[in-house]
Amino acid sequence: MSHLDHTPSTPGKFKIDKSPYYSRTRWHSSVAKLTLWSSLFVALIFLFFYRSPSSSSNNPPSSDPSRRYLASATWGGAAWEKRVRTSARIRSRNGFSVLVTGAAGFVGTHVSSALKRRGDGVLGIDNFNDYYDPTLKRARQALLERSGVFIVEGDINDVALLKKLFDIVPFTHVMHLAAQAGVRYAMQNPGSYVHSNIAGFVSLLEVCKDANPQPAIVWASSSSVYGLNTKVPFSEKDRTDQPASLYAATKKAGEEIAHTYNHIYGLSLTGLRFFTVYGPWGRPDMAYFFFTKDILKGKSIPIFEAANHGTVARDFTYIDDIVKGCLGSLDTAEKSTGSGGKKKGPAQLRVFNLGNTSPVPVTDLVGILERLLKVKAKRNVMKLPRNGDVPYTHANISYAQKEFGYKPTTDLQTGLKKFVRWYLSYYGDKKAVAR
Repeated sequence: MSHLDHTPSTPGKFKIDKSPYYSRTRWHSSVAKLTLWSSLFVALIFLFFYRSPSSSSNNPPSSDPSRRYLASATWGGAAWEKRVRTSARIRSRNGFSVLVTGAAGFVGTHVSSALKRRGDGVLGIDNFNDYYDPTLKRARQALLERSGVFIVEGDINDVALLKKLFDIVPFTHVMHLAAQAGVRYAMQNPGSYVHSNIAGFVSLLEVCKDANPQPAIVWASSSSVYGLNTKVPFSEKDRTDQPASLYAATKKAGEEIAHTYNHIYGLSLTGLRFFTVYGPWGRPDMAYFFFTKDILKGKSIPIFEAANHGTVARDFTYIDDIVKGCLGSLDTAEKSTGSGGKKKGPAQLRVFNLGNTSPVPVTDLVGILERLLKVKAKRNVMKLPRNGDVPYTHANISYAQKEFGYKPTTDLQTGLKKFVRWYLSYYGDKKAVAR
C-alpha cells in the first residue's frame, strides 16, 4: 500500500452591448453582488463575536472546541525551538520549507508525510479540537512524529505563535489545510466556522504578508463553493455566488479574501477545491467512514435521495490523488512578490478543482462496502435534508491537468478496499476481512 495505509474550456467570444441599458444593468449587478458579500461578511463576523464563548459569562470558556486550546496550550523555550528547526530543516536539493496548518487532520497528515518523504522541511500546526475524536488526531500525530514531523499544538488565530514560527523558520511555502469542516455541523456551531475559516485565514495571511520573504501559499477551499450551481461538471469559471451552506459561504469568503491579499500585498495564493476526499486515516464524520462503522455494528445507515427519487452522487476522490494535486500546486506555485507587507509586483492567483471526474451514486458506494465487509447494510432511504447538502458533485479537472499534470488514478472500488483494510486494522475489528 502507498503512503499512510500500508483549463476549463475558454468561453466563446461575444460582442458586448455598449448601450446605456447594458451599462446600467452591469452597474446594478455589481452593486448587488458587492452588497451581498459585504452583508455576508458583516453577518458572519457579528455572529462570531455574538456567539463567542468569551462574550458572555453564561457560556463556559471551553464551549467552542476550536478555541479550547487557548487556555491551556504552551509553547516556547530552547528545546521547543530546536524541535521546530529540526522538523522544518530541508533535506533535499531545491527542497521547500513548508508550514502545514491542520497537520493532524486527514489531508494534512497525508500531505505532511509526502512532503517529508521527498526531503522537504515540514512543520505542522494543529489545535486538536474535538469536532471528531481527538484520539484519531493524536494517532496521526504519532505517525508523523515517527517520520520526523513535529506538530506544534496551537491555533492559527494565535498571531503571536505564528509570528514566532516565522521568526524561527523562513518558510518558503505554507500549505493551509486547517479549517472547520463539515456541512451539517454549521447549523449547530456556526461561530466555529467563522473562527477557523475566516478569522483564522485572515490571521495567517496577516503574518504571511509581513514575513520577509513572503511564502507562497496553497490553501484548501472546497467544491462546496459551487453550491446550487446545476451546470456539470463544475468548472473553476462557473458561478460560485449561491452557497448552500454556511461552510460553503466561509470557503467562498476565503477565496475573496485570498484575492484581496494577493491584490494588495503581492501574496502568491493557490486555492484547491477538494471533491469528497476519502481513504485511510479519514474523517469519522464522512459517510464512507460512518457507514463502515454502522454496517459492522448492524445499525441502519441513512441513504439520501434527491427530489422525485433522484440519485445523490459524489465525485469521490482518493487521498493519494489529492496529495498529488497538493504537491503539484506547491511545485508550480510562484514566489510572492511582496516584502514586509509591501507589494512589489503582480503575484500569482489560482484556483483548481481536485476531483476524480467520475461521480458515483451513494447507493453504489454502499454496495461496495457491503462486498468488502461481507455484511448486508440496513438501508434507511430518506429525502435529502435541507441542511446544506447538494445532490450531485462532478469536477472538471482540465485546468489542473494543464498546469501540473494532475491525473487521478484510483477508482472507488480500489480506494475503499484500502480504506477498509486500514479501518479493520486500526479499530481491531475482526468480523470482516477485505481481500
